[in-house]
Amino acid sequence: MAESAAAGGYPADIDQTLALLLSADYIAARDLATTVFLSLSMGRPLLLEGEAGVGKTEVAKSLAVALNRRLIRLQCYEGLDLASAAYEWNYPRQMLEIRLAQDAKSDDDVAARLYREEFLIERPLLAALRDHEEGPPVLLIDEIDRADEPFEAFLLEVLSEFQISIPELGTVRATDPPIVIITSNRTREVHDALRRRCLYHWLEYPDAEAELAIVSRRLPGIADELAGQLVAFVQALRGEDLFKRPGIAETLDWANALNELNAIALTPEVINDSLGSLLKYQDDIQRIRGGEVSRILAELQTAA
Repeated sequence: MAESAAAGGYPADIDQTLALLLSADYIAARDLATTVFLSLSMGRPLLLEGEAGVGKTEVAKSLAVALNRRLIRLQCYEGLDLASAAYEWNYPRQMLEIRLAQDAKSDDDVAARLYREEFLIERPLLAALRDHEEGPPVLLIDEIDRADEPFEAFLLEVLSEFQISIPELGTVRATDPPIVIITSNRTREVHDALRRRCLYHWLEYPDAEAELAIVSRRLPGIADELAGQLVAFVQALRGEDLFKRPGIAETLDWANALNELNAIALTPEVINDSLGSLLKYQDDIQRIRGGEVSRILAELQTAA
């Protein structure tokens, strides 16, 4: 399998997968890299679950960058249907074709001409099955838990056979299947039939060491002391009773904000003034601001 993966331009082992993701500034734990490696080498979709902000979407983005492949993103939402996800017919152009045929009094079979490739509008799923010059694209099906269950049933054909059946044209099948990454925040359970077609990984928040490495790599200009303090504060904050715990993106936002404020160390004043960069709900900000900020800082200083 390792030889097959390497032959396809993919990493030949887990260490190479770690290095591949790192080349796109994604610092992955070894268990995640193992699952990504298996997904690439086995040609299986990868289902990533975890809380919002743990870096699920970034896995797909990083693979696209590292492998120099096109990223095709399907953002899921309630009411997502075939026309938005896979394809639809260009009805205005079809109507124009009918009018032109009528004006020309053509004897051609107009109905047969209406359902050709030129009248087909590709949406993400169909586009991902097409051939691409740079190689199979990375298909990101983001937040599948936001879509309705009937849409999952439609996905089964795509994920099992890498094909889409279009009644008017026939079956469109991928010559070289895309790399499929599916993410879920688990606001509802994804159906077992979909899970069976995927490899699976639950993504946790990074530990302090990994998060510090992420901050240092993404923001090389940040002072080491400040980076260590802010990561420790975020790690402690995730243990509080919050409506929405800060994710990695919020950690980086906050680090950027502290840089803009020319902060050299965390103080209660600096934290209180910049909490809007870290917490995105007013109830969470009100709960933490003031005394709770001072308490968390004091506990961190004692532990240090």
